Amino acid sequence: MTTPPALPVLVFDGDCAFCQRSVEWGRRHIATMPTTVAYQSANLVVLGLTEHECATAVQYVARDHQVYAAHDAVSAVLLGAGKGWWVLGALMHVPGVHWLCGVVYRWVARNRHRFTRGPASCAVR
Repeated sequence: MTTPPALPVLVFDGDCAFCQRSVEWGRRHIATMPTTVAYQSANLVVLGLTEHECATAVQYVARDHQVYAAHDAVSAVLLGAGKGWWVLGALMHVPGVHWLCGVVYRWVARNRHRFTRGPASCAVR
């Protein structure tokens, strides 16, 4: 990708079927879903990201170029989504809940290849 996407942008693993399906779910259910781009086709330098960061966790680059990763990226998407979604995003920042969201995110990230089957399954093993 030669030109950077409009901010905010959610950068995900385009080789992961679980990640692809999660982004598609967001596009269907969140009316104000930010621009989404697979990191494999994104200009990471312009976005201030590295390939390692993107391979490790979903990244959200806000309008002010602030970067949020993993469960904080998910929370940022929800906070910007309006309607009832912002409540979930805010809840994810409550002490204890934030920690638990991190634990759950890391577990899902490590096991994401187990959540899909068939030819579109996650290339990350």
